[in-house]
Amino acid sequence: MTMKAIRYHAYGPPDVIELRDVAKPVPGDGEVLVRVRAAAVNPGDHHLLRGSPYILRAMAGPARPKQPGLGKDLAGVVEAVGGGVTAYEPGDEVFGCAQGAFAEYVTVRADGPLARKPAGLTFEQAAALPTSGLTALRALRGEGRAGRRVLVNGASGGIGTCAVQFAKAYGAEVTGVCSRGNADLVRSLGADHVIDYGKEDFTRTGRRYHLILDNVGNRSVADLRRALTPDGILIPNSGTGGGPWFGVMGRLIRLKAMSPFVRHTFVTFVTKENAADLDTLRELVETGKLTPVIDRTHPLSEVPEAITHFEGGHARGKVVITL
Repeated sequence: MTMKAIRYHAYGPPDVIELRDVAKPVPGDGEVLVRVRAAAVNPGDHHLLRGSPYILRAMAGPARPKQPGLGKDLAGVVEAVGGGVTAYEPGDEVFGCAQGAFAEYVTVRADGPLARKPAGLTFEQAAALPTSGLTALRALRGEGRAGRRVLVNGASGGIGTCAVQFAKAYGAEVTGVCSRGNADLVRSLGADHVIDYGKEDFTRTGRRYHLILDNVGNRSVADLRRALTPDGILIPNSGTGGGPWFGVMGRLIRLKAMSPFVRHTFVTFVTKENAADLDTLRELVETGKLTPVIDRTHPLSEVPEAITHFEGGHARGKVVITL
């Protein structure tokens, strides 16, 4: 049997993407087959499609993609289960992560990054959660506690909208930086203060923050340090700002080299998707502390348009693919 799926076989702009008929996957032992109802666009789709910008990619990277499928975040219904799977059964509504999620069906390890869909959410809302929610959770868990001043640069994007809500749920005083047009959205998510980056540079207001989550990368490390308290924490999470050769790795290398000589703490991490943290997201949704934000939806046939819009850098929340 076949299914519709997004494929690309060369690096380049979104117009290299094709909607194709491919073999429908069959769940192996320990796997579940999910009928995808919605999937979300992420920065990883852009990086996979364009190829890594780093110098190592230019020197030794593959001429053709190793992984021709795009999409990672998904929500859907379990269609079938493989041998040994007892945690799920056909008909269960789930959300989670699996490479190649821009497809009608995908297989996921039952003990992998998969969890039951939060009650009350649509499939589109649930698909908007995994990567952005898990990244914000990993960044702020234990850091956005009561009494702290937290600033989220890029507060209206996928990660930013989750981070504002997490920091507020943890009891922090939250400042969101966004465009004027997104100010009302960020306030509605719980931000105590909103800074319009078009009118004000948050690194030059004189206000100091205990923690800055930088999802944009449009300020130098020196500027960001100026906006921190003496023992403040900077979490760079923009994927940009390191120059054309090394990309974000250039910035991370500089931060690591600087760390022994300054009081500020620089926190870098790689988000590891897992069922336990997905369950935490589900609990936050079901207790009213987290609401996914969707900018727009596109059908599977419009993935190129969806990624083009996402690459513009002005999406409010998540761009979601519906199936």
